[in-house]
Amino acid sequence: MNIVETEVIRVQHCSARGVTLLTSKPEGFAFQAGHYARLSVPALAEPVWRAYSIVSAPHEPWLEYFFTVIPGGALSPHLGALQAGDTVLMAKAAMGFFLADSLADGEVLWLLATGTGIGPYLSMLRQQGVLQRFARVNLVCSVREAADLAYDAECRAWAAQHAHCHYVPVVTRGEVAGGLHERIPTLLHSGALEQHLAMTPLDPQRDRVMVCGNPDFTADMRALLNERGFTPCRRGLSGNMLFENYWQKATP
Repeated sequence: MNIVETEVIRVQHCSARGVTLLTSKPEGFAFQAGHYARLSVPALAEPVWRAYSIVSAPHEPWLEYFFTVIPGGALSPHLGALQAGDTVLMAKAAMGFFLADSLADGEVLWLLATGTGIGPYLSMLRQQGVLQRFARVNLVCSVREAADLAYDAECRAWAAQHAHCHYVPVVTRGEVAGGLHERIPTLLHSGALEQHLAMTPLDPQRDRVMVCGNPDFTADMRALLNERGFTPCRRGLSGNMLFENYWQKATP
């Protein structure tokens, strides 16, 4: 694995465990919105590498990540303790297949996330043109408490600036303006999410769905979408649902 050093620009603790990390961007480093990077820190006696979605857009001059600090984790506490000027190690090549272009053409794009799973969608929102082939885009992010909606202001501004874009925050333990209060799979089973957006139920002919979040969420969404006739994207074959899978393979 080719490794490069990046310099920490800013570390911001935006909730009890949520952290945003900005680093320098190596010269010539290229990626697409939806890719992830593999990170580590030089202070560890033995290297520990983890995958983190890139939040920044490809044209931005830095790299941004959003992650949760897991107490006792092998890497996340070290990343959360970094300060400006510290070094972050990064695998030189971006990776992943969680790209909107992998989806077949459709009318409505659903971007469904829990917690830090919103990361790759933010990169897509920030890159002009990535989502323009869809007549409507619905971004839905579920967290436990309103304080965990680290990018809420940015998402609301994005929706306000684009008539075909809609943002629904979901808080399962509390209240949030304009939001809902149950798990996303539950809201889809009941039809409450579609009703909130003045839409008819999910339709594999019309809708394209991207899912990024914790393993329980992705498992429930996969089962729900399978029941409704959605088909997965595979290498070289477009589908109407796409899942980010690295979360399930990684540990903190």
